[in-house]
Amino acid sequence: MKILGIETSCDETAASIVTDEGAILSNLVLSQIEEHRAFGGVVPEIAARAHIDHVHTLIKAALDDAGLSAGDLDGVAATCGPGLIGGVMIGMVAGKAIAAAKNIPFIAVNHLEGHALTPRLTDRLVFPYLLLLVSGGHTQILVAEDVGRYKRWGTTLDDAAGECFDKAAKLMGLPYPGGPQIQALASECADPDAARARFPLPAPMKGRKELDMSFSGLKTAVRQHVENLPEGVLKRTNVADLAFALQAQIADVLAERCGKALARFKETYAPETPALVVSGGVAANSAVRARLDALCAETGVRAYAPPLSLCSDNAAMIAWAGVERLRKGISDPLDFKARPRWPLDPDAAPRHGAGIKA
Repeated sequence: MKILGIETSCDETAASIVTDEGAILSNLVLSQIEEHRAFGGVVPEIAARAHIDHVHTLIKAALDDAGLSAGDLDGVAATCGPGLIGGVMIGMVAGKAIAAAKNIPFIAVNHLEGHALTPRLTDRLVFPYLLLLVSGGHTQILVAEDVGRYKRWGTTLDDAAGECFDKAAKLMGLPYPGGPQIQALASECADPDAARARFPLPAPMKGRKELDMSFSGLKTAVRQHVENLPEGVLKRTNVADLAFALQAQIADVLAERCGKALARFKETYAPETPALVVSGGVAANSAVRARLDALCAETGVRAYAPPLSLCSDNAAMIAWAGVERLRKGISDPLDFKARPRWPLDPDAAPRHGAGIKA
């Protein structure tokens, strides 16, 4: 089985072909960073126009790289939400057109499920497993019970962790995208203990019984620290210390929340080999990965994180989600509607603030 995946939910245009054996025959991603850099963030209209310009070229290139034609495909999977609705619709319509022309199944994929199922593509992980989905748009703790079946145990009530990284970087005068800039500068910190003592940051929700998270207070604290620095151009050493303090605090908060979730997961599911998966764009952050690896080592849990190339938005994860769903006999009609918001667990109790968006 060979499935074409298409991803256009934000600022990457991507196409990939994956087999039901987990072979990635092609995986192309075209970033729009340069188009958005001047604005300090993603502009939906610019993103949508870029997807229009490039999606068909990437699809053809993905087929060429795999040595296939559209007639060799067994199905087309496209991200149909959540995301920027203009971009989502472009990839979705392109996928539907190919499916209709070749009379093959169309699979509407939840972008978040693409991230959630990536460890089954890379490591053949079995259900159930605990999932920390952490990106620029979402920060959630879920249990992946099966394809299409997730239990959300915690979510951010305001900013996502990746959003906090990006906005804090902007406050520090760093270019977009901010997350990689924070990590690079944090590595220049000469005295980690002194940096955290000099720039004390809050740990929102830490210690609370529930598993929800909050990151807007961290962003506010960064702004206050920046305002208290000497006027004029910020010294690189000051920014490096503040970047380290922020990165370490986010990693600590995520680890504390996951520690509580792991205890609950073991008690509720009693898995033979408990596993924690961290997936999404922030899973590429080395400090976050290291902190969660240490947590898993302390608690006797297996840690999984995708290879860096599959952490950020990509179409291989969408194609694989299509494989998983098609194996279960799940496909979708060509009138399936794009969804700007699409929760993995629609039955989860509602939360106030931005945490309700997916």
